[in-house]
This record gives sequence, structure tokens and C-alpha cells, in this order.
Amino acid sequence: MTAGARPPVLVMKFGGTSVGGPEGRAHLVEHVRAERDGGLLPVVVVSAMGRLGDPYATDTLLALVEEGCCSAHERDLLMGVGEVVSAVVVASLLNKGQIRARALTGAEAGILTDAVSGAATPERVDAAPLMALLDEGVVPVVAGFQGIDGEGCLHTLGRGGSDTSACALGAALGARRVDIYTDVDGVFTADPRVIEGARLLEAVTADELFQMARHGSKVVHTPAAELALRSGVDMRVRSTFGAHEGTCVVPLDRFRPASVATAVTTATGVTRLRARLPYVKDDPAAHMEVQTRAYRLMADASISIDMFTPMNDRLVFSVPTALADEARRLLASEGFEVALRTGLGKVTLVGSGMHGVPGVMAHVAECLAEAGIDILQVADSHATISVLLDEDDLVPAAQALHRAFGLEKAPQERGNCYIGEETTGQTGRKAVCDD
Repeated sequence: MTAGARPPVLVMKFGGTSVGGPEGRAHLVEHVRAERDGGLLPVVVVSAMGRLGDPYATDTLLALVEEGCCSAHERDLLMGVGEVVSAVVVASLLNKGQIRARALTGAEAGILTDAVSGAATPERVDAAPLMALLDEGVVPVVAGFQGIDGEGCLHTLGRGGSDTSACALGAALGARRVDIYTDVDGVFTADPRVIEGARLLEAVTADELFQMARHGSKVVHTPAAELALRSGVDMRVRSTFGAHEGTCVVPLDRFRPASVATAVTTATGVTRLRARLPYVKDDPAAHMEVQTRAYRLMADASISIDMFTPMNDRLVFSVPTALADEARRLLASEGFEVALRTGLGKVTLVGSGMHGVPGVMAHVAECLAEAGIDILQVADSHATISVLLDEDDLVPAAQALHRAFGLEKAPQERGNCYIGEETTGQTGRKAVCDD
């Protein structure tokens, strides 16, 4: 088969619940068969089987060793075992079903990473090994969540990293699409376990998916969503266990947003720090130098800061609660006076249609005020408005915003609920998901 005659590639990633039992694995085989019979070349990426307690789940494997009793590299080796087991099992089932398949590690699939143990980033994919198998009519079954660095050492990509493996392979192979198979029907306007009336989305932009992931949604691994956004590769999120087509993830230029809001996400375990700057003379340059030092302290300790606000003699920002004590210790060691406020959460309104639209923040504030919820801090971007609040207010706030922006309704039903009597003149949302 020549390169010019090669059919389109489809990367199909199956999560732990999809490969964890006989029912899911049977559905996996039939999904692969249907796509192959439809003229595509499947490349399968698999996660480890199941959850904690299942024999080959990542957390089960980690429980075999005590914390601190093995190196970071050894933890990576241990964590990578589950995906290899899944790849071999799935390849055997495909072969049994008369679909030629071969299991590969991340290294054998050509995934090359940096050398960060436990949270590596794919830097390059050598597509040649997979293309050779595809040209032979073989379905590659790749162990997700892993790759090797330039020295040949295995590294894992962080929890949920099989999504990132799939997106990296999709971009390198020029795939028609990357399908993320999971145990839900697709991407919803909110977590349906939290928000009654959360609605399945037919389509979202890659930017919206990335913003949802980084602000608390667990549907797709955040680095995978970022990679899809950067590379432009099409994605689809769908269920292994049902026939629903799922949610298409496509570039913004293939959307026409019908309203400002697409989804509401929530995140728990947030702590706010108020750091009073060490005294400096009335010198703006010296003042900025002190602020910069605080940011550098956090960066060098790999502590990601969020919702930061510089004030006259203070810096106010939030960090994950698990890192709050370390952040305080580092700042105090440099002469900062630090106060913590724990027990906080963040609710985020996400929508590519809000860019440049007046009145969105006003509607958010009015909505939360009517619900009796105090806003502690706000941060926004072209596609998000995030609100910091007490964790006890998180679910009521998400419910209130979901109602106020009409997210329980289909886009064409939402009307002008977000800016009163005004309208943007946008009349529909349409996306193309290649089949």
C-alpha cells in the first residue's frame, strides 16, 4: 500500500472502565471492527484496567510499595505496567475476533518525552513504527500514559495521561480524528452528578474543552485538551457502552456560538494566600522586584498559582490546598507575612461566545448575589469567568449559574437570557464532526 493510497487514520482511546471488564472489552472490539469496516485505520490506545482494588489498576499497583521506598523512576516503571497489561489483553481479543493486532509499549509506538518523572510531556512522536504496522493491515494497540526520554528511560504522563498519548499520536499520524471512549455519553454542560438538568453537548470548541479541563472538569486530561487545541486535531468524546455519537471537539472557526456560555465547571481544594510584601522604600522598581521574587519562588517549587491579584503592599492568589503549607513556608523564608484561607472552591463559566460581549460579568454577579453567595475573588479570560468562593457555596453557585445562563436548554432555546434585552444576533451553533 502506498502512502498516497493509505486510508485515513482514526485514533481510538479507551479508558479504564472501558477495558476493565468483559462487557467493555467486547464493546471495544466491535467499535474497532466498525471503524475498520468503514474504511478507517484504527490505532487503539488503552488505559490500565479499572480502579483501585482491580488487580492491574494504577492505584492497586502503587499500593504494592510504601511511599518513599522507591525512586521516582521506579514508580514510573510500576505505574506503566497496567497499560501494558491492557494492551496485550486487548490485542489478544482483537486477534481472536479476526482483527490482526499487535500490542506496543509507549516507547515502541514512538512516543518520546522529556525526563519529568510522573508528569512527563510528549516532545516528539516517531510515526514510522505505527505507519509500518498500519501498512501491513495490523491494528496497533498502544499502552497509553507512557513514553521514553532521550536516554531510554520510561516516564509516565500524569493521571489521565492516556488521553494525552492519544492526542499526541493523532497529531503525529495526521489522524482524521481522535476518539476518547469513556463511561459517559460525552461532554456535558456541567457535572450531571452535581447539576440536575446538565445537558449533553453536541459540540464544543477545542478551547472550551481545554478551559473546562483546566478549571475542574474530569472528562479529558488537561494536557490532552491543550494538545488538541495547539495541534488542531479533531476529537470526539463518546461512551464505549452506548450508540450515542458523543461530543465533537473542533476548532473555533467551525463554530457559530449561539450564546455566551457553554458549560459550568467546579473545582474543590483551593486555598487563598495573602502575602504582605517585605518593606521596601518608595521605589516602584524595588517593589516590583519583591513581587517578582514571590512569583519565582512559586515557579521554582512547581506550585501553580491562580487568580492572583497584586495590591499595594500585598499579593493575593490561590493555590491547591495540598501545596498551601509549602507555599507559605517558602514565602515566609523570604520575609513575607502570609495568611491562609482554606476551605475554598472555584466555579467557572466557560464559553467561547463570551469574548467581547458586554454584561456577562454583571449577570454572573447578579445571579450569585440573588443566591446569597459571596464572591471572594474573580478572574476572567476571553472564554472564562472564574469565581472564588467558600466550598460550601460551590454547588449552589454552579446550579445558579447553570440556570441563569440557560444551560439546561438547547442553544436555540436560550434566547437572550444572559444580557437582558440585548442580543448578539447569533442564531445557531453548528459544528462539523468528520465521519
